[in-house]
Amino acid sequence: MNYLAHLHLGGQDPEQLLGSLYGDFVKGALSGRFSVKTEEAIHLHRKIDAFTDSHAVVKRALDRFTITRRRYGGIALDMFFDHCLARDWDQYSETTLKEFSEKVYALLQSEPSLPEPLARVAPLIVTEDWFGAYRDFSMIGHGLDVISKRLSEPEQLRSAFEELTALYEPLSLDFAEFYPLLERFARLRLAEMQGAFILR
Repeated sequence: MNYLAHLHLGGQDPEQLLGSLYGDFVKGALSGRFSVKTEEAIHLHRKIDAFTDSHAVVKRALDRFTITRRRYGGIALDMFFDHCLARDWDQYSETTLKEFSEKVYALLQSEPSLPEPLARVAPLIVTEDWFGAYRDFSMIGHGLDVISKRLSEPEQLRSAFEELTALYEPLSLDFAEFYPLLERFARLRLAEMQGAFILR
């Protein structure tokens, strides 16, 4: 899962939203680095990633890619699933995507001590409206092109967009099957965390 899904699934308190994003930018042990709620959200981010990577529906979706693309299929699929979530946002949220995005953007702009890797990219997230842009499928191609420039074999990831285009319908069905399962998993983990937080 990519940024938008983690934000949607990881709890809606400001500290939870930050932790949901931090999960892609903070590695290693956490003890005491952030607030309790933020660290819990980072742990949830990691659990969501593990659940996603091991799930049969996701493995089936990855198997749709050719062997040469499978190395980078996970990157392409993460971005495509965020596109599906943005495209179908009203099915999964009572808040509009615009309202949700603006809430996160305001939080990023007001937080004085973002982790350095996130601090570098946060202005682009806001000014380019990354979460709203996910609705435009062509932006996935642009995103893959940007990421590919950091890879040793950039052409394999760039060409993955052609496969996403060809696989648009079956991968959309994979998302529709998987995301409710992931929502349930995240809700259960959030409830467990909330119980632990109350006991502290």
